[in-house]
Amino acid sequence: MTTTTTAPALRLGTRASALATTQSGQVADALRAATGREVELVPITTAGDVLTGPLAQLGGTGVFVAALREALLRGECDLVVHSMKDLPTGAVPGLVIAAVPPREVQRDVLCARDGLTLQTLPHGAVVGSGSPRRVAQLLRHRPDLVVRGIRGNVDTRLRKVHEGEYDATVLAEAGLSRLGRTDEITDTFDLGAWPTSAGQGALAVEVRAADAELAAAVGVIGDGSSTLTSLWERDVLRRLEAGCAAPVGISALALGDAADAAAGGVALVAEVYALDGARSVRVAREVPAATLADAAGRDTAAADVVAELLDAGAGELADLTGSAR
Repeated sequence: MTTTTTAPALRLGTRASALATTQSGQVADALRAATGREVELVPITTAGDVLTGPLAQLGGTGVFVAALREALLRGECDLVVHSMKDLPTGAVPGLVIAAVPPREVQRDVLCARDGLTLQTLPHGAVVGSGSPRRVAQLLRHRPDLVVRGIRGNVDTRLRKVHEGEYDATVLAEAGLSRLGRTDEITDTFDLGAWPTSAGQGALAVEVRAADAELAAAVGVIGDGSSTLTSLWERDVLRRLEAGCAAPVGISALALGDAADAAAGGVALVAEVYALDGARSVRVAREVPAATLADAAGRDTAAADVVAELLDAGAGELADLTGSAR
């Protein structure tokens, strides 16, 4: 008699919010299709889900990540999914990013009452954002606006607009797309004029470094162009050593053949703002995609971008530890 051995289900750790479970569910579906293994979601509560107050005062977006990583290191799950923009740039011993799945659109968008756009919001309109970058960008384009901090998941923020507590809020288009809420968008911001957070729209699937076989299996769902662009953005942010309250926008786009990560080039825009949006320093750079194919190439390209930003005075505008060079 022949005995069939079925591999155990992969345990995928995820935050319990609607957006996080939607993102993780998409990764789980991709893994099932690629590996033939069952995947079960393991909800994990993070400090960012239960604490209140501005993210910068709570330790930045890393508060969403620590509990997931600790659960992975303890063996409570086999892999975890992060929103790339929430992932601190420093390496964690024992963990590696095994895959960056195809990236969603990177733009920020406005969700306003009555279909209003950024330009048609009335003088003194109240816009909700807890991101120093978004605050600076809003004030740069509309210094007459009142920008007030806002916390909560996507549904909570949209409800506060619908109920009149805010006239508008700025969100990542990627999250709205994944939740099927793009009908809430009243204005979109072009990446060239409004670069977003490093890694915005991208997901990072993290595993234990010792699980080489699992890392290889998970790597199948990775996307070459998404990996190149998001990791270069993260390298620029790491090189800048920007504090969690630093208003910094970094966005990269693959040019040429999207199906071939080594073809064409990659264009990056990096911008550092004064908190009031009155001043900014900007660098735009385009490099061959092949130069970003490994960590050394990305680091060199990132160092060039950061050197130009600092030479132009970025360290005078924002809290950049890396400005002391």
